[in-house]
Amino acid sequence: MKRLFSLYFIIILTITVGSGCGSKSNKIINLALVKEQIKDYHKSGKYDAVLKKIISKAEIEFSKITSTKNSLVVFDIDETSLSNYEFALEYDFGYNEEIWTKWVIKKKATAIKEVREFYKFLIAKGFKTAFITGRNTSHYEATIENLINQGYTKFDTVITRKMNDLKTTALEYKSNERKLLEEKGYEIVGTIGDQFSDLRGSYHGIQIKLPNYQYIVK
Repeated sequence: MKRLFSLYFIIILTITVGSGCGSKSNKIINLALVKEQIKDYHKSGKYDAVLKKIISKAEIEFSKITSTKNSLVVFDIDETSLSNYEFALEYDFGYNEEIWTKWVIKKKATAIKEVREFYKFLIAKGFKTAFITGRNTSHYEATIENLINQGYTKFDTVITRKMNDLKTTALEYKSNERKLLEEKGYEIVGTIGDQFSDLRGSYHGIQIKLPNYQYIVK
C-alpha cells in the first residue's frame, strides 16, 4: 500500500466546505467534516462522473496511436486499477501495516470499472500492459490473484516493491522501474495512476491522472 496512506485528508484539493462561493479560506476544516465530504463525493456519483470524463478523453488519445509489438501502458494498482474504498470505510480511513496486509491477503479490492474498461480497450487495440505498485513483495501473489479475479487477466508483468526500494520515494521507485522496462525493449506509451508520483519521472508517455482525495504519495 502507499506509504503515506495515513495522511488521509491532509489535502482535499477541490473539495470545499459550505457555500464558499469559490473563495479561498485559511480556516482549518474539522477532520470529521472532511471524512463526510469524501463519503459524499463517492456516494453522490461525482467520483464516477469524473472518472468517466478522464477515461473517455484517454480513449480518444490512445485511438490516435498505432500500437507496436512493444507498446506498453503502465498501470498503478491501488485506487487506480483496484479500489480499497471498502477498506477505508471499514477502518474509518485509518491505516496500519498489519490490518492492511490482512486486507490484501483477503483479495477483496474491487476493480474500478472505468479503468477496467480502459484496460480492455487497450488490450483490444494490441497494447501490452504492466502494473507497478507500491505494495511490497510479500503481497505479490495475493495482488496478482486479486487482479485476475477482477478482470485484469492479461498483462506482461506485475512489479512490487523490493526491500531495497522501501526507502526510496514512490516517484523514484516507479520511474526507475519504468526505465528498466524500457531497457528490456518495451516502449512505454502511457501511464495511469491516482498519484502524480505514478506519472512523473522518466519514461511515462501519455499521463492519465485519476482523482484521489484520500491521501498523497510522493
